[in-house]
Amino acid sequence: MHNNDDLLDFVKQTYRSFSAKRAAMKPGIRFEETGIVKSIRSGVATVSGLPGVGYQELVQFPGNNYGIAFNLDETETGVVLLGNESGLKAGESVRRTGRTLDIPVGEGLLGRVVNPLGMPLDGKGPVSFSARFPVERPAPAIMDRSPVNSPLQTGIKVIDALIPIGKGQRELILGDRQTGKTAIGIDTILSQRDKNVICVYCAIGQRSAAVAASVARLEEAGAMEYTIVMVTEGSDPSGLQYIAPYAATSMAEYFMEQGKDVLIVYDDLTKHARAYREMSLLLERPPGREAFPGDIFYLHSRLLERSTHLSVSSGGGSLTALPIVETEAQNMSAYIPTNLISITDGQLYLSPTLFGLGILPAIDVGKSVSRVGGKAQWKVYRKVAGRLKLTYAQFEELETFARFGARLDNDTRKRIEHGKRIRQCLVQAEASPLSVAEQVMVLLALKNHLLDHIPESKIHDAQEVLCRESGRIPQETRRRMYDSGDITEEDEAILLDMASKALARFDAGTQTEHITKQQDGIY
Repeated sequence: MHNNDDLLDFVKQTYRSFSAKRAAMKPGIRFEETGIVKSIRSGVATVSGLPGVGYQELVQFPGNNYGIAFNLDETETGVVLLGNESGLKAGESVRRTGRTLDIPVGEGLLGRVVNPLGMPLDGKGPVSFSARFPVERPAPAIMDRSPVNSPLQTGIKVIDALIPIGKGQRELILGDRQTGKTAIGIDTILSQRDKNVICVYCAIGQRSAAVAASVARLEEAGAMEYTIVMVTEGSDPSGLQYIAPYAATSMAEYFMEQGKDVLIVYDDLTKHARAYREMSLLLERPPGREAFPGDIFYLHSRLLERSTHLSVSSGGGSLTALPIVETEAQNMSAYIPTNLISITDGQLYLSPTLFGLGILPAIDVGKSVSRVGGKAQWKVYRKVAGRLKLTYAQFEELETFARFGARLDNDTRKRIEHGKRIRQCLVQAEASPLSVAEQVMVLLALKNHLLDHIPESKIHDAQEVLCRESGRIPQETRRRMYDSGDITEEDEAILLDMASKALARFDAGTQTEHITKQQDGIY
């Protein structure tokens, strides 16, 4: 048995011998560490003979196929494949690359559809890029961050007025399948046109048809000019689905570090968590709750912590995240949804009940919250919609009570009728974002009960009239609204007078209303 001094001398002698042999190599010869593939199954390879490989180091297989080293055991390494495994077999050699996975970033990616490795999927030729960023990057330090103080306008009335989002915020979108979660993310991207906001849409494990439909909507609206689309399909390897949101965030961080505002939509993190669970089980890691590995919380927390508003000294850019997660049977307390609710700064809950009633977007105002965006919301919204959320909540309670057939007094009936108009005003068609002026005009009329005398079936027509009337707002009032985010009492009086006159046509009787609508092109 050697003592410590003998062991130290042996290590030093071995190192000197190795260094001498390496120095004696001919110029141009590179030292490589290679191993052997022992087995391959479902996108995971077991490799032996790579004693110096690091965690998450990129390793190369024959056929220009790559993988990421995940499990580092004493005698073997568990590698997650990033490509097709059909051409690989046991006994083939694998070598270390000495680097972690990185991807191309830059202005040349705008308008392109790529996979998580930065390879084009749109048939428009090679991707041009400015630099390469690691897929996994540390989140900005606390001292490099600033408070969220600027709103991110989604163009959706119910969000901008009641559940506002600020630049640099992380707002979760959750709900059962087929309730319109993706539509909110896409509509928010559409609303960023001419607002100097770069957008990244990350589709994780989606159906090809669904992704193609989303890209077609973005192209049709001209949103691809400022958008990067990253796609992994359900048939892609789980390793590729795992790195997708991290790669998309690195692409977004390139613009954020240049001082720009960026929006990223993760669609969706439920599939991301399932891909990671599949990888972990194949790597024989111990399962926990719902068979997810113990570090599933860290999986998403280190991703979403990269979204922030940087301080002026760090460039002043921002990265706003809209992660999407799917619930089952309206269970918000499931493992992955509760993890993400605790990580994010608020959530938008989409109700299948509202969706079935045709109230779209189907956002349940009572279960939705924004913990940060209210600080960044424009003051004009607080003036025209300050008590709207409370009034709407009281209406829903009264409406439930009224279903029992109880006799209601006049004040209660008025509250219920006003609440029905609120609900109709919050309905908004897909892919039809509204400007701030249009939203303010509608919300101001709602606040002052100008819509209460109009039948519910005519509320949509009344909103269209108000939106067109917003185009006639005086230039000085419009300038104050957009420059300072606020309006004076005189401005409010002007807007209220405009709204009253625009809605007066609905008081003149059915025949006059019909003729006026024909002139306005509503029919």
